[in-house]
Amino acid sequence: MTDKPSFFPDRLALLADLNAAQYLTEGLLSGKEDAPAIALNKTTEPLPHDGESRAELAPVRDLIDDAMYQFRDDRPTNADAWLAPRLHATLRLTRREAADRRLWNYLALGVAPDYVVWRHMVAKSKDAAPKVASRRFQGPAYTQTFARLWWAAELFRDGPDYGPVVTVCSSQDMLNTALRVDVIDHRPTAQATVRLMERGTVRTGREVNALVAAVNASAATLMYDVIAPDAERDGRPLREWIEAAESAPAVPRRELPVGPYEEKCPERSVDALVDHFAELFAGAPVRGRRDAGEETGSEV
Repeated sequence: MTDKPSFFPDRLALLADLNAAQYLTEGLLSGKEDAPAIALNKTTEPLPHDGESRAELAPVRDLIDDAMYQFRDDRPTNADAWLAPRLHATLRLTRREAADRRLWNYLALGVAPDYVVWRHMVAKSKDAAPKVASRRFQGPAYTQTFARLWWAAELFRDGPDYGPVVTVCSSQDMLNTALRVDVIDHRPTAQATVRLMERGTVRTGREVNALVAAVNASAATLMYDVIAPDAERDGRPLREWIEAAESAPAVPRRELPVGPYEEKCPERSVDALVDHFAELFAGAPVRGRRDAGEETGSEV
């Protein structure tokens, strides 16, 4: 199985798509080879915030080591809910910084290729050899191993509270589906979908997919930000949270970390959408809705 890199620099870096592609060999994707750490690090670029403590590589690698150890006897999918909020709180990125695919390329290939293989190794059929899809190393934000976790934490945290992130990342269907639709960028919409999961209104993978599809389709004719306005976003709490990284301790492993002290979603807006989404879901087609034994989560 792919091992952790044999060489780590002190700082995180950027790895361009073209350079990342050359390391996505069949041997790496099948877990039979390691990433060539020294050669790879010669093709990287420094982060724009390279001089800041949040660019240090060791805290990220330590966090990933802890995730693999904690879930060593568990299903790798269960690591998502634990790692997502802690990765977000460790990196302390702006959305502009997180939109740079080069950072996620580097995390997957230069920092933790062993985690990517451990988390996403799967056999497509009974007769096929297990393999990791290349998009887990280098791909869009909703499929790339670390980008999907960071964006899930960013879109579903309620101000400083990462509790909703744990709920979302505990359902692979929600994690895989919700990040693909733009409507989730509206915070009351994101929190309302979480509430329906927490209340048990939406339980199975098929129900999650039906809810997200119905919410997204309804957004084409109903402006959620009008019937459920969000609080005015102030960039100061995020800036202060990022600046505080210089003196912040490692993120806690047992308790959830605390995110930027932004104002939470207005409860009235979330409540209004919970009621509306519950009505949408009641009329949404759900294959096998009466199958009581259906399990949640379908994709790894």
